[in-house]
Amino acid sequence: MTKHLTVAVLAGMMLAGCANNSMLSGDVYSSSEVKEAWDVTYGTLVSVRPVQIQGSEDSNVIGALGGAVLGGFLGNTIGGSTGRGLATTSGAVAGGIAGSSAEGIVNRTQGVELEVRKDDGTTIMVVQKQNKNRFYVGQRVALANNGRTTIVSPR
Repeated sequence: MTKHLTVAVLAGMMLAGCANNSMLSGDVYSSSEVKEAWDVTYGTLVSVRPVQIQGSEDSNVIGALGGAVLGGFLGNTIGGSTGRGLATTSGAVAGGIAGSSAEGIVNRTQGVELEVRKDDGTTIMVVQKQNKNRFYVGQRVALANNGRTTIVSPR
């Protein structure tokens, strides 16, 4: 019973470490962006391309640690005396690699690359998470920019 509870707790910790990628969307603002003046310009989409957005590799630490702990725990349950130490170490290494890889896959999200010809004649490209708003070539869009971030929204 204790082993099952430990495995469940470790799995929960690994899942809790998954990245929140909702900030990649044009529909979500961070609390620091609220009550901030944004410059708005307008343009027309000249290219729309689906892309994959990969979360930061730094965020895979939680998956690696969780996987190492779980792998070490499972490795410790097999083997005897000398073999147990080897199995624990091997399980921790393999679990760390697997956990890091799994979190890297989980941290991937569907995005869209938007090439916009602004009304002033300049062209910019913005990548953001694909959300419920589907973009298409020829669509009029608004570009909101706060000096750090540009968000494209349909008009």
